[in-house]
Amino acid sequence: MTSLFNHFVRSLTGVLVLLLIVSAAHADAPFSFETAPGKLPKTVVPIHYAIDLQPNLSALTAKGLAIIDIEVREPTDRLVLNARDLTFTGTTIDDITSAKSTSVDKDEQTVTFTFARAITAGRHQLRIAYTAPINKESGRGLYSMDYRIDNSRKRMLASHSEPTDARRIFPGWDEPAFKATFALTLTVPQRFLAVSNTPIAQEEPLRGNRKRVTFERAPRMSTYLFVLAAGELERLTSEVDGITVGVVTTRGISATGRYALDQSVALLKYLNDYFGVKYPLPKLDLIALPRDSASAMEHWGAITIFAGSLLYDPAKSPADMQRQIFLLLAHEIAHQWFGNLVTMAWWNDLWLNEGFATWMEHKSVERLQPDLQSWLSANGDKQLAMERDIRSNARAMRRPIADEDEAGGNFGTTTYSKGQALVRMIESFVGEDVFRDAMQRYMKERAYSNATVDDLIRALDAAAGKSVGSVLLAYTEQPGIPLVVADARCVDNEQRIALRQDRFTARESQAQPQHWPVPILFGPPQGAGTIMLLDGTAEISAGRCGDAIKLNLGDVGYYRVRYDTAMLNALAHGMPGMTPADRINLLNDARAMVETLREAPAAYFVLADQLAGEDHRRVVEHLVDTITHVHKLERGRSGRAAFQAYARALLRPIFERVGWQGADSEPADRARVRGQLLNVLGDLGDDAVIAEAKRRFDAFLQDPASLPSALREPVLHLVGREADRATYETLHGLGRKSKIMAERVLYYSALASALDPALARETLAIALTDEISNEMARRLIFSVASQGEHADLAVEFVKRHFETLADKFGSTFRETSMSTLMANFSDPARAEELKQFAPAYETSDGKTEAERTRERILADAEFVARQLPALDEWVGQHKVTP
Repeated sequence: MTSLFNHFVRSLTGVLVLLLIVSAAHADAPFSFETAPGKLPKTVVPIHYAIDLQPNLSALTAKGLAIIDIEVREPTDRLVLNARDLTFTGTTIDDITSAKSTSVDKDEQTVTFTFARAITAGRHQLRIAYTAPINKESGRGLYSMDYRIDNSRKRMLASHSEPTDARRIFPGWDEPAFKATFALTLTVPQRFLAVSNTPIAQEEPLRGNRKRVTFERAPRMSTYLFVLAAGELERLTSEVDGITVGVVTTRGISATGRYALDQSVALLKYLNDYFGVKYPLPKLDLIALPRDSASAMEHWGAITIFAGSLLYDPAKSPADMQRQIFLLLAHEIAHQWFGNLVTMAWWNDLWLNEGFATWMEHKSVERLQPDLQSWLSANGDKQLAMERDIRSNARAMRRPIADEDEAGGNFGTTTYSKGQALVRMIESFVGEDVFRDAMQRYMKERAYSNATVDDLIRALDAAAGKSVGSVLLAYTEQPGIPLVVADARCVDNEQRIALRQDRFTARESQAQPQHWPVPILFGPPQGAGTIMLLDGTAEISAGRCGDAIKLNLGDVGYYRVRYDTAMLNALAHGMPGMTPADRINLLNDARAMVETLREAPAAYFVLADQLAGEDHRRVVEHLVDTITHVHKLERGRSGRAAFQAYARALLRPIFERVGWQGADSEPADRARVRGQLLNVLGDLGDDAVIAEAKRRFDAFLQDPASLPSALREPVLHLVGREADRATYETLHGLGRKSKIMAERVLYYSALASALDPALARETLAIALTDEISNEMARRLIFSVASQGEHADLAVEFVKRHFETLADKFGSTFRETSMSTLMANFSDPARAEELKQFAPAYETSDGKTEAERTRERILADAEFVARQLPALDEWVGQHKVTP
């Protein structure tokens, strides 16, 4: 291996020269409050907020008083704060001087208080009386949530402040660099339990069956981490390392929070140890808000999570629910350090919050529950990030963020999934121990303050003893993905592989060429591998001629690999002996080459043919996803029936190994594989699977206990897909009667799967009623389009009722609903139709999503035109039988 080592040293030396230059350009830019990006002047700084709120849940308004200790750094007669939708009734300085005028700028989301005389430099107290709206169902600022318990309608209060909605709750300096301490006082009905960032310090009874709740002072934090919730709630608690951990639910269901509580205790203990900085608050609550969709926010000390993503009932929750809960908890609890203790200086560095929390989400789950194989689960998210990163409108992870709208648009696949992939790649490159040392340095140095990417690089370089953290900059400052092209040749029975770097783009993109230092781990699929940094081109010696050599061992790198034909064939024969991560990586790279027209479809399917005996969850998930996508593209084409037969023949041997009935001792992943295979085989027209699903559903109607929870989703989906009028009415009735959120989701999802157009229209009509929650109704429309294969009906329905639906579902529906629906098509005419749909282009976020969808439609259309004929021909040569 001497030649490999010498090459590695030469390559590393060249790259380190590059990195030293890049690092020098950033070394003098750690966090500085004075130079931190933002719109508010830095001449006045908040020190402490005392917020007193008196909400009226009937009138949907809240009377507020904000007493803010401030430091005036330069004399001024004007104070500029963030405020949105607030009405001001009185403002004074030091309880003496009233503001001469109050000016609200709705576009800038600010309020300016002007005083008759300049406020002197030093400490002062600003007192602002105001009224704030309580938004109905909006999830922005203060908002109400209506829900039912039995036949009784209830209403609770909650808040959401990220990224820039604290200004809807109180006037203040609503930018992440302005950190201050907080004290909240809240007046609520006596029967309410109130929750905020810190424990309750005192409760005082008031007349009219109300009470005044005062919370302990919260440590220095950014405004977007402020939170409150109040309602007819109950709390289940435990303790770890002197910290009280609680799950807060609506009354009567706290027992379903036990799983989340136990896992949170384990996660908090692990993270306390990993970071070497103990979680600093006396309590951590998980507030289960009564909604069924997936949403969570990491407020310091009180994480809000929609109940459908947090609560677990062993008898009725889906089999995979525990895994989903654990991953979500790991992400949000990791934020208590990444984001809360150390906060990005501005929204351009959001990935320092979200990318690192997503990385730690999978790292902690991998450590605490290794059987969940969390890194393999993360692969799907990484693939989505890579798919987005090859488009013409791909955006860099770090990019200028000018205002509030752009701050909201920076939350997405790039900051989360690409962020975690890059963090993992750097951790692998420097080593886990060195990386952990860097994280501990970073937390201790920046605690209760803010950070930029340069602060992170300083910690990485200090831990590694050399400039390696700057590798990140090449990936964060520019969009795109490296493509590593590998070509082998034989020299005196020694295999020599030429490597060169390019930019991986979609189709024949005109994107500018780019350069990255690429950490590559390569070697035989069963070997430990050798690491190198590829800087442009290189040649390596790799065993004997014809030996299988794989790049990106373990699938840790963020790049694509294109092998020459001989290398790919050697790897295909060795696939059964590869780790699941390497099988998935090889499949993903081959699929990407086919989708971007660099290779013929056979380059992927010759690999897929090697998976007849496969039953690993993540490998099967990948195979199912690919088959489902091609199946969608074949819709309406003459080759669809033949492809269905080929896909059934490919998947049937896998299903035969898994079977309908699981053993008590089987791994948890086996149930997930079983469900996925049943879904896709039924969708592909497997008569035996469909018939058995119907038989089991009939038995379920007689005895619900006869159908295990793990089989309910696939059985209901297939029964709903094939439903006639009578079956549809039965499913609808079950959905109406169910009081369990997860069950209702399954029943209504089954309705949305119906292939019968008349039934699909009835399902769409449900979305206009109050029969189900808004979240479920919104999903119903999209499910009719995708699961039920009625995208045309869904588009027609949404256009006909657009204003009604947009008013019901909110701004995000207005911005993105048509893009979501159009993503089901591969017809260029639909891309043009989306371009002409004005509401999709009303906001920057909507426009970005619409253009991304249009590019996806056009890419699929080109695939249909140029690749499907070759695939149909390849399938025809396999002579499979249904």
